[in-house]
Amino acid sequence: MPAIRNMHRKFIAVVLAASVAITGFSTAPARADEDVAKFIAGMVALGLIGAAINDAKDDDRKKRKVVRPHSGYGYDQPVRPKPHSVRRYDLPGHCLRNARLRGENRRVLSKRCLKRNYNYTRSLPERCEVIYERKDNYRKGFRPRCLRKHGYRLTAG
Repeated sequence: MPAIRNMHRKFIAVVLAASVAITGFSTAPARADEDVAKFIAGMVALGLIGAAINDAKDDDRKKRKVVRPHSGYGYDQPVRPKPHSVRRYDLPGHCLRNARLRGENRRVLSKRCLKRNYNYTRSLPERCEVIYERKDNYRKGFRPRCLRKHGYRLTAG
């Protein structure tokens, strides 16, 4: 409705301007009346075209407006559990072990510990898997840096 109301106001303004302009021509001969009528018709047509263009521009501006919800300051928002797709990339930090890998002491995530405390051990990248030495015995584990490169992260506890 506001667009129609706005268009009516512009139309009235154009008609008023045209009527003020032709008051000076009222004493001219009959030939001038035809010219004045053509002038008024042209002004009205231009006014309508201008109003239609302006109305179309207003619609475009309204469509581009993006409303973003206010996020607040964070202290009043409850802590929600992480979604399943995010929790999947959180590895338990207590599975990190010191181990002998290729003759050097390294940090390794124990595969046995991960199987017990992490539900998605089978989805871990095979290229990160290593065999390490622990107390005169060989075990399987994962390199933490490699897992980090694949989007996994260690959590506390």
